[in-house]
Amino acid sequence: MNEKFDIPFDSSLVPKMLNLGSRLKFNCHKGISCFNACCRQADITLTPYDIIRLKDRLGKSSTDFLRDHTVPFRMDKEGLPGVKLRTDDEGACLFMTEEGCSVYSDRPTACRYYPLGHMAMVASGSKKDETHYFLVKEDHCKGHEEEKEQTIGEYLKEQETADYDEMNREWLQLMLKRRSMGPTVGRPPEATLQLFFMCSFDMDRFRRFVLSENFQTTYDLEDSVYEVLEKEDLSLMQFGVRFMKQAFFGERTIPEREGAWEERVKKRKEVWEARRQAEIARQQAEEDAKYRDLD
Repeated sequence: MNEKFDIPFDSSLVPKMLNLGSRLKFNCHKGISCFNACCRQADITLTPYDIIRLKDRLGKSSTDFLRDHTVPFRMDKEGLPGVKLRTDDEGACLFMTEEGCSVYSDRPTACRYYPLGHMAMVASGSKKDETHYFLVKEDHCKGHEEEKEQTIGEYLKEQETADYDEMNREWLQLMLKRRSMGPTVGRPPEATLQLFFMCSFDMDRFRRFVLSENFQTTYDLEDSVYEVLEKEDLSLMQFGVRFMKQAFFGERTIPEREGAWEERVKKRKEVWEARRQAEIARQQAEEDAKYRDLD
């Protein structure tokens, strides 16, 4: 496929769609003159699977990893939260060493794909998304001048992207579906944005949420499911996508206990009413105090 697409005038993207059979002339190795240059200008967006691989590599909880090694950013105009790898003050990746990447076998998806970008697209009248690729050519990168040439499919196999593609697929499809629905009216509620962040990136906090009494009294899941979610991050990550489909798009991917929603609404109303009565009592007490002062 040689379809062209529009890009900004000064972009480093080459305006041509590529596929797995397209030829790629590129090689990166320690002896190249620009070695580590891309890592000194790191701008790496992380996926949920990236975070699991990296936090396990470092022996950290997801919460600690997010605090120590990432920075938040908005993925769209509506404020959908994403995370990028934290860099030093000069913009260099914190995992970069003179010998190269210190977490190379667990490096993020974006690092594995470089110098390729990829995007999922749904053709008109189709329900299935297709992945297309495009080339990124930056001035500092000399890898494009190397003699090594192979297909994009061969390059991605060499970079071991298959597991990352598989684990990221459902989450990326969720993002694609959200974009395809167009902009919402106004910014999503803060609680919705926090829920998305937790389900996508902070597996430890999401695990506590799923194992909470409120969750288990609302959703009708077997004990064996909770046992798996308590132990396995990957299963929890995939469950998070299911939960977001239900929370954001109304898809019934997780069975609810009969009457659970009505019971939650009832309890919330009771809490709201108790708070309202407490506020009325507080205001009345203040008024009574004013009159006592006048006496």
